[in-house]
Amino acid sequence: MTAQTATPPVAVLHPSAELAAFASSLTYEQIPHDVLRRAEDLLLDTLGSILAGANARAVLSIETFARAMGPAEGASEVLITRRKTSPLFAAMVNAAAAHVVEQDDVHNGSVFHPAAVVFPPALAVAQMLGRSGKDLLVAAVVGYEVGIRIGEFMGRSHYRIFHTTGTVGTVAAAVTVGRLLNLNAEQMLHAIGSAGTQAAGLWEFLRDAADSKQLHTAKAAADGLTAAFLAKDGFTGARRILEGAQGMAAGMSTDSDPAKLTDRLGQRWALAETSFKFHASCRHTHPAADALLKVVTDHALKVENIDRVVAHVHQGAIDVLGPVTNPVTVHQSKFSMGTVLGLIARNQRAGLAEFDAALNDKNVAEFRGRVEMVLDEEVDTAYPQRWIGKVTVYTNDGQVLTGRVDEPKGDPGNTLSRKEIEAKALQLGVYAQAATQAEVQALITKIWGLADVEKVGTLLA
Repeated sequence: MTAQTATPPVAVLHPSAELAAFASSLTYEQIPHDVLRRAEDLLLDTLGSILAGANARAVLSIETFARAMGPAEGASEVLITRRKTSPLFAAMVNAAAAHVVEQDDVHNGSVFHPAAVVFPPALAVAQMLGRSGKDLLVAAVVGYEVGIRIGEFMGRSHYRIFHTTGTVGTVAAAVTVGRLLNLNAEQMLHAIGSAGTQAAGLWEFLRDAADSKQLHTAKAAADGLTAAFLAKDGFTGARRILEGAQGMAAGMSTDSDPAKLTDRLGQRWALAETSFKFHASCRHTHPAADALLKVVTDHALKVENIDRVVAHVHQGAIDVLGPVTNPVTVHQSKFSMGTVLGLIARNQRAGLAEFDAALNDKNVAEFRGRVEMVLDEEVDTAYPQRWIGKVTVYTNDGQVLTGRVDEPKGDPGNTLSRKEIEAKALQLGVYAQAATQAEVQALITKIWGLADVEKVGTLLA
């Protein structure tokens, strides 16, 4: 009888481990050219948002904390003050600033804002380690690809209570930094475990106009960075923190889908699906805002002609925007559907300057009372993969006008060109006087040439 040599079994990775393996091994050459260029677009967009948030009180509070607790010098740049400190505190402040003016990006399917939690730690650590522009871009792509898939995995039930950018963002930041640290697959898995156990962020702050949203991104960036550095030193984390019996999904979701964690890794580039924000408000307001803008433009409608507006929305919009009935801060007003539609009706835009002027405007407040959100089956069924905008406008002379958009401005199928991204960055960069127009223009040139930079250095003099 001839003995047969048994074929060794092929190791099958569980989803968390498969994500870790992808995050630790992705190279610049494996990423499509258009995805890398889109990563540059998103970075520039984020830098503009950071500069625009320079004077926000909540951001300045976090910067005060960082000054008190962090080193007075270092290699990593706090963009809003031009000072240098450790990567931990630079990432913390820049991440807080990135998310405050509501102009940073969003991925529809995961309802996740990747840029605010990916680029701040990526930049801070790249500056500390002297990594190249290509290294920074690869790390950012890793953060987007992993973070978006985890957001999709956590499902709609998660987003109803938890701010996905705070929770999932912690893991996205960890893998971003882990890639810059050249963690191997085992170390990356531990970084994911340590990040997931720190994941936090609850929507309740909206009812009180509290500052928590800036803390969510600040802590996600800092805690993810911490998890990656600990893993580099041999610190271990749960191996199945995402899908395990007592992991993130078990505690934070009722409709999680593990298949989404590894959906076409390395083939489907989720970063390219990310949307830019056109209006300076919560993304849930954008579809209705674009639909109302279409009605106003098509019918040459004046605000005084409008009796009331019904916004036909998905449940997520009601969950997030519903608690904001009488905004008391500019930031809270950006989560008020009535305020946003009032600005569209009056100004045909809802930008930074319009929101600054709207808070104490009695006319905007009066219009807000004539806006209603109604759950729409078609819109809700399409969400979150598609964010359809539908409004019904009732005029004072008895007309009933309807408006619809299937892809809001900024979505991948209706995206911003590089010229529009540059214009947006210039507007954001000078908004809080954190940079001059010439400095922002120089920053634009740096980002468009990032892939050729051998060592990421200071972005602003």
